[in-house]
Amino acid sequence: MRKSHRVFGTAIIVVVGGLICAWPWVKMEFASSAHYTEQDKREYEFYTPDILRNMPRISTRYSFDFANITGPATHVYAVKFYGTQDTRKIDNYLMSKGYKRGKCDFDSVCWRSADPAESIYVGTLKGEKTVIVQVVYHFT
Repeated sequence: MRKSHRVFGTAIIVVVGGLICAWPWVKMEFASSAHYTEQDKREYEFYTPDILRNMPRISTRYSFDFANITGPATHVYAVKFYGTQDTRKIDNYLMSKGYKRGKCDFDSVCWRSADPAESIYVGTLKGEKTVIVQVVYHFT
């Protein structure tokens, strides 16, 4: 009888320990949004798509955002560069990766790749020196 209690207790400890270790990833998987920097290693590795990871840093101050939009099933990944409005390096980078300027329904520049679910929007905030690059994936 005592041996079965010991085995059951050990199993409970292992399961609880596993849940505690996995909790940060479970939380990120079901998050509706996130704001982070490159120094937030766990979030940066989990949320940031390769196209944003390899994008030239056109400013020394920048941050990342993620939004999970329900309804039309859309994920939006963004990087904001503060203190600049020059998008030439970003445009050149996207062209070198095979993206082409496309027609957008917004006032920002839209880039498209061979993947029809992906769109990249590059824009500047009016009245602020900020460049925003958004990668949008539509899953519908």
